[in-house]
Amino acid sequence: MSRVVLITGAGSGIGLASARAFAAAGDQVVCADLTLEAAEAAAEKIGGLAGIAMDVTDESQVVTAVAEVVRKHGRIDVLHANAGVSNMKPAVELSVADWDFNFNVNAKGVFLSNREVVKHFLARGEGGVIVNTASLASKVGAPLLAHYSASKFAVIGWTQALAREHAKDGIRVNAVCPGFVKTPMQDREVAWEAELRGITPEQVIQDYVDQTPLGRLETAEDVADVVVFLASDGARFMTGQGINVTGGVYMT
Repeated sequence: MSRVVLITGAGSGIGLASARAFAAAGDQVVCADLTLEAAEAAAEKIGGLAGIAMDVTDESQVVTAVAEVVRKHGRIDVLHANAGVSNMKPAVELSVADWDFNFNVNAKGVFLSNREVVKHFLARGEGGVIVNTASLASKVGAPLLAHYSASKFAVIGWTQALAREHAKDGIRVNAVCPGFVKTPMQDREVAWEAELRGITPEQVIQDYVDQTPLGRLETAEDVADVVVFLASDGARFMTGQGINVTGGVYMT
């Protein structure tokens, strides 16, 4: 029987690639995004089960959306908590609004979506799998992204704690830590970084490539394939891990 996979932030980038990869593996994918239009468009692109609106920062929306997926589709077997945001500034110029923007989506959003899906796993009593999207910046602090790094470090801490707490229940929780991934988010970051560093966007991209031992920008598909693996029986003895998918930028 194919699994029901819920993916947040499925409208573009890693989330969309993950949705496509799960669908190709034969799973039934529910695409969640901030707007119903984006979610339904993603579901249509990948031949998914459905699209659903979910603002991961809004507790009531997350509770309602997870319950709706279970009601309509019977269960959730896998959650890929992928929704994320960034903005870029020197640390001393960060505002409380900048800090809250990153933490509300990147950390609180993971917490809320994980919590509600774990409740479902426990009620069903058959275990389940969660894969959270962290970052290279969750392993090593990133200049101009201190607040983003802090929010992604929080994802790793949460992932480890949740994995330890619910291993006995047959629930596995892991995270992927992507590097310099070519996505719409990266396009924005390249423009910001070029302005902040006084160099061209092309120089920023070349800097990313130069830092990557495998010698190219990462693709969303590079990450998605690891997400699908972590959700598979091939990773049945892996939990609490933050898996680097960086092309060798970070190796610890």
